[in-house]
Amino acid sequence: MAAENKMPLVTEDWTAVILGFLIIFVTVAGLHIVFPAFSWSDSSVLAGKIFSGDNLTNILLLLAGIMIVAALGALLLKRSLKAFLLTFPVVFLISMIALLFAGNSQVRSLNLEAVIFSLALGLLISNLFRLPDWFRQALSTELYVKIGLVLLGTSVIFSDILKAGSFGLLQALIVVVSVWYFAYWVCKKLKVDEELRIMIASAVSICGVSAAIATAGAIKGDTKKLSYVISLVLVTAIPMMIGMPYLAKLMHLPEAVTGAWLGGSIDTTGAVVASGTLVGEEALKISTIVKFAQNVLLGIAAFAISVYWTYTNNQEALGQNGKPTLGVIWERFPKFVIGFLAASLLFSFGLEKQTIDLVKEPLKHVQTLWFVLAFTSIGLETRFADLFHHDNRKPLYGFLIAQGFNIIVTLIVAAVLFR
Repeated sequence: MAAENKMPLVTEDWTAVILGFLIIFVTVAGLHIVFPAFSWSDSSVLAGKIFSGDNLTNILLLLAGIMIVAALGALLLKRSLKAFLLTFPVVFLISMIALLFAGNSQVRSLNLEAVIFSLALGLLISNLFRLPDWFRQALSTELYVKIGLVLLGTSVIFSDILKAGSFGLLQALIVVVSVWYFAYWVCKKLKVDEELRIMIASAVSICGVSAAIATAGAIKGDTKKLSYVISLVLVTAIPMMIGMPYLAKLMHLPEAVTGAWLGGSIDTTGAVVASGTLVGEEALKISTIVKFAQNVLLGIAAFAISVYWTYTNNQEALGQNGKPTLGVIWERFPKFVIGFLAASLLFSFGLEKQTIDLVKEPLKHVQTLWFVLAFTSIGLETRFADLFHHDNRKPLYGFLIAQGFNIIVTLIVAAVLFR
């Protein structure tokens, strides 16, 4: 099956914004689909709850709704609709299996995110079976990532930012800036390519998975490099989640300091909550506030990185002064960042709190699903040899060194601000 290469009606970035806001408006209008249940503890719950008639119906309705949106994306981008109709159900089925794995109570206790299972399943299938070229070409990985990022903006509420407190925001700002530049510098010294070192710096300094995804979208990064960085984040989050509360106890740190340390160092929100719970109620509260304060910097960071990338990586379009013109910057600027910011502004100032309370959970579920679909697609188009090639040793060393620096700096800042 030959791939169709036609000029799209709109760019992929604007398609993501259009589809993201279509989902938002439909959800706000009250037409959202009930998200299926995926939480289970044993075989009886699995059979009686997950595979019940009602839940299977909800899965089919979810497939229909998401498939309509994704098909609209294929039409706007003038991609082969036939290839889409053959590939999307496969991607969706694998994603449902990933959500099922992540929904197990023992897995949830480890705070392993569904994206790691979708990536792993995609990689397994891709490496066990030779997928045809038309199948790989029909995958819409970047579109699904960008739709998820637009929807992520609905969770960044400005009033909540203020609730994070001055100390939480101050720590987030100090840690994000210092750790980002250190990680970037270390990776540069190790001769890691710029695209990968920007992803690593953002993942270590801001908020792990979401930051890596946002950065990859901002610089139009290689999805294989993104999957590598995500793997590093998720693998290191588990020992940090378990080991740091133990270290804090050995050092006799106050709960507030421990919470600030955990929230600023551990890359995934779920792991922060889990580690904070191991320490105590105050540590859990402070760690959540600090992590949220870092998360809200995501949009600002994505904007700044996208401008920097456009400004420094477009030598073919230099103006008379030797630098890209404003027109070139706008042309290359990732428009999904505008969608992210617009969604944040809408939910911060344009909707009533009652409406937000009704739709935030459905939108969170849908946002997660788009990310899971994206990482299933990444896995299906990636070979293990690409992820574990010997060239990946230097990025690994850079990531680990930066993470060690992050732990030390965050501890010092937390001790000063929260003692």
